[in-house]
Amino acid sequence: MLIGEKRLLDTYDVFDYKIVTEVVKPATVVEDSSGNRIEVPAVKKVYMKGVLQKADTLNQNGRIYPLHLLEREVRNYQKFIIENRALGELDHPDSSVVNLKNVSHIIREAHLENGVVYGTAEILDTPSGKILQSLVESGVKLGISSRGVGSTKKQGEYHIVQDDFQLICWDYVSEPSTPGAFMIPEGKRIAEAELKKIFNKSDRIDRALNDILSCKF
Repeated sequence: MLIGEKRLLDTYDVFDYKIVTEVVKPATVVEDSSGNRIEVPAVKKVYMKGVLQKADTLNQNGRIYPLHLLEREVRNYQKFIIENRALGELDHPDSSVVNLKNVSHIIREAHLENGVVYGTAEILDTPSGKILQSLVESGVKLGISSRGVGSTKKQGEYHIVQDDFQLICWDYVSEPSTPGAFMIPEGKRIAEAELKKIFNKSDRIDRALNDILSCKF
């Protein structure tokens, strides 16, 4: 299928996670120029660790992601993690491009084990990140949703995601009351120019090299 015929795909799953808080700098007490004691709060980083996605499993919007496909995309996504570009948003936008002003978290680690993609997301100190942290601290049940471009093929009652799929990011979303109730309209076409905003030349070269290396084994 031509790149211009790829469509925006989102995949929702309930996020089974645990919260890990790391104290980067402990609380301290300092004195100002007038001798007044000022308490400086601790600097903390909050992480969410859990399952990001599952292979060969029917998800809540009727799609199945083959194992070999997720293996490839998690491998390609390592470049984004290493370069601190593995950003995600709070709620799915109506776009394939990650909007920096709406970023709430960054994926720090992602790996696939026994058909399950596990990952660690750091909640960022951004407006959306503060909302995300407040929701987490209030015990709100959240979902995790991959955002990518590609096509699907119907097989019986299911839709199998095809090999042209490219992972963009993982977003946090509220759990839909009805399976399949997603914010991104189904079947939105993705132009090649928009894809180039997501994946730069270096990303495309890295993806091609990974594909070549994977064929050798």
